[in-house]
Amino acid sequence: MITFNAEGVELPALPEAQTVRWLTQVARRWGRTVGQINYVFVGDDEILRLNRQFLGHDYFTDHIGFDYGTQSIASGDIYISLDTVRTNAPLYGSTFQEELLRVVAHGLLHLCGLDDHTPEEQQRMRQAEDEALKAMNTV
Repeated sequence: MITFNAEGVELPALPEAQTVRWLTQVARRWGRTVGQINYVFVGDDEILRLNRQFLGHDYFTDHIGFDYGTQSIASGDIYISLDTVRTNAPLYGSTFQEELLRVVAHGLLHLCGLDDHTPEEQQRMRQAEDEALKAMNTV
């Protein structure tokens, strides 16, 4: 089950049923079934608080994920800063909606076992995001 919630910000306009189908397909592509995935949209103040509290990082980020899954089930909480997504979109030559979908997919891909620490992992993640975004248009 995939849920979308907002804390301190307005819930972004996402076609919920289509997005759930899309994310389920993406998880399947990476060998996972969907367990409980909670997307929580927040502002920069909250993402910074979470980053400091749980990761010991003192900077803003577009998302933070907490993975509760297994080798076969994608489950977790994914916090997304709408402020950072809005700031990053023009930097990446994208619209807010496109960048939001990329970050939504990115969070799920982490729950599916992909990392982005090394340049090679970053390239693989970017390719996986691109594939996921193309698949969104076919759902």
